[in-house]
Amino acid sequence: MENISLLLQIIVAVSVYYVWIFRYHNVLAEFKQFGYSDVFRNFVGAAKMSISALLLLGLCYDEITLYAALGMAFFMLSAQLTHFRVKNPFIQRLPSLIFLIMSLFIAAFNYGLI
Repeated sequence: MENISLLLQIIVAVSVYYVWIFRYHNVLAEFKQFGYSDVFRNFVGAAKMSISALLLLGLCYDEITLYAALGMAFFMLSAQLTHFRVKNPFIQRLPSLIFLIMSLFIAAFNYGLI
């Protein structure tokens, strides 16, 4: 289970970086569709990238992993609620749902639930 949790930490962190750096045009389009401001989009991006850094740091310092995973789960849950609010199809909600589940798994493992 530990190896799965560590692998998921890497997957979540690297994926967030990938989306916010190389797929930023998609982020711009989504936040525009959601009706959110540029300032809010930039805050979310900075927060998610910072949390991703903490997830990667958690590979060496276990004590921060739980908080980073819960922080990422919060943002993924918020994404789910936003997609639901604007009535996006399930396929558009699927990535944030998968990352929500992965973040909750990481948190549960680091809290000692699994």
